[in-house]
Amino acid sequence: MIIDVHTHINNYHEDRVKSIEDCLNQLTETMLENHVDYSLVLTSYKVNEHRPSTKQVVEAIKGHKNLGVVSGISYLHYNHKDIIEISEYLEKGHIKALKLYPGYEPFYPNDSRLKLVYEMAIAHDVPVMFHSGDTYAPTGKVKYSHPLHIDDLAVDYPDLKIVICHVGNPWIKDCMEVVYKNENVYADISGLVLGDFSDKFERYMKKEIEEMITYAGDPKYLLYGTDWPISNMKSYLKFMDQLELTDDKKELILWKNAAKLFKIDVEVL
Repeated sequence: MIIDVHTHINNYHEDRVKSIEDCLNQLTETMLENHVDYSLVLTSYKVNEHRPSTKQVVEAIKGHKNLGVVSGISYLHYNHKDIIEISEYLEKGHIKALKLYPGYEPFYPNDSRLKLVYEMAIAHDVPVMFHSGDTYAPTGKVKYSHPLHIDDLAVDYPDLKIVICHVGNPWIKDCMEVVYKNENVYADISGLVLGDFSDKFERYMKKEIEEMITYAGDPKYLLYGTDWPISNMKSYLKFMDQLELTDDKKELILWKNAAKLFKIDVEVL
């Protein structure tokens, strides 16, 4: 079984507008081609013609048992009505997690003004995912997205389940320490490349991920994700095959950790 915890149906070719339906069809077709059983679709920190809202994505995936929604939250632009809507979706079980985008937006994860968001996540027992590491956009400010900032949050909110996206790349060793130290912190391996892995970069990243597991122990904290369509699903699965891990550890990463953390009913897949 394979669960991809990090996909999007945003339109990254902003010279043309693609419909949500077209992006969603492309996702489900790509999942089928690569034998991916379930994917989480993350919404953005901004909403425009290229980036659908949480409400639009929730509506679009109705009837898809193999898809779940992670609601992006804007630190800068969301108002009380947006938060009420997200709270209602949590109550109804329409979203599996929340996502914040430090680096793309200028804030640190432990900002006290986010207390309400974290309390909401704890109350509904859903994880909060954080963009971490390099930013896709050159206008991002990476001082805000360093994975070490997650440690403060993990200590202050021990009941909050936290996911460091992209293993904090390029600060993977710092991410390694944060997940090792804090039982409530996980990491996904998404978005390590644009498109396909080159052979050279695949070897480099293989070494980094294997070192992380050697240091932090059995990978009960590590989640498989791609960042599709920015990263290629087929290339990512090839990368997973290259990791020198036992089958039971690969299973943890590929689906078991995600099923438990995001409460995904694998029996219906």
